[in-house]
Amino acid sequence: MKDVDVVVIGAGQAGLSAAYHLVRMGFQPYDEVVVLDRNPASGGAWQHRWPTLTMSDVHGIFQLPGSRVPDAHGDEPANDFIPRYFSAYEDRHQLPILRPVTVRTVRDARAGGLEVVTDQGSWTADALVNATGTWDRPFVPAYPGIETFRGRQLHTVDYRGPSDFAGQHVVVVGGGHSALQLLAEISDVATTTWVTRRPPRWRTWASLSPDDGRAAVALVEDRVRQGLPPESVVSVTGLHLRAQEEAAKHRGAYDREPMFDRITPDGIHWPDGRTQRADVILWATGFRAALGHLAPLHLRETTGGIRMVGTRTARDERVHLVGYGPSASTVGGNRAGRAAAREIGDLLGRAAA
Repeated sequence: MKDVDVVVIGAGQAGLSAAYHLVRMGFQPYDEVVVLDRNPASGGAWQHRWPTLTMSDVHGIFQLPGSRVPDAHGDEPANDFIPRYFSAYEDRHQLPILRPVTVRTVRDARAGGLEVVTDQGSWTADALVNATGTWDRPFVPAYPGIETFRGRQLHTVDYRGPSDFAGQHVVVVGGGHSALQLLAEISDVATTTWVTRRPPRWRTWASLSPDDGRAAVALVEDRVRQGLPPESVVSVTGLHLRAQEEAAKHRGAYDREPMFDRITPDGIHWPDGRTQRADVILWATGFRAALGHLAPLHLRETTGGIRMVGTRTARDERVHLVGYGPSASTVGGNRAGRAAAREIGDLLGRAAA
């Protein structure tokens, strides 16, 4: 059993930001603060993204505190560039990261504080910053007949590139930007059908003002303050096509169909009786927050979410969630990491730097 003041779980953008600010406040690396990361290397979820996702596809990555993002060539794979940036950042600021360490559960310690149980032993801490993100919890909705489909089903996390689908018919389900990018690639080598629950709301990049972005984040913040499960910011801001997706638009890849009512052995079926044969169903249906290890702390409300006050959970002031809800973005993760560090400093009587 190792005893520290603060445990940070996860070394993505939000976790690195929190660790940086905690160290700057005077928490001694490894002795007083430690970051436990389940990944084998730096980069958070970025290291697992599909190889065809390039820096020109990424909707911007905000610099980590104290280190600007180096210049990147647009065709450079994001799963190479961003892990290199994170690795250099960890080294430069000498952040106390241990990997690979998988957190199994977090519970109240017998002698007080929190016990963080992992596959590499246990830590006790007075406060916890949870930055586990969503990548480990891909969401696939349940639909009648889903188990009967004879073709291939996969989620965004399984996607490795369009070449796997050459000459096939692929149904892409989901209304986010990932679906747009995958449709652009796949429709170049296969036929596609795009299915979403709601009609897409298109916008131009210039039409989204800073005020619109802040208003969208505020809506998500309001949900978590009420203890409701957070929704995607994209569901509020809408979708836009980038230059590399214009060819797919002309191919008809973004001619959207409404949601089907069931899956058949050979494809999908709509309520009006129409059917579509499919070789593949690709679920670009998003993720849920990876918080199962916190279940013993009973943080959830009857409304299904975790009620938040800033970055801390309303039911336990020792526990902070960063990269959750309104902070599930690179800039949001940065801000949440700093806010969590300051609140923990106040809780433990450590002055902010």
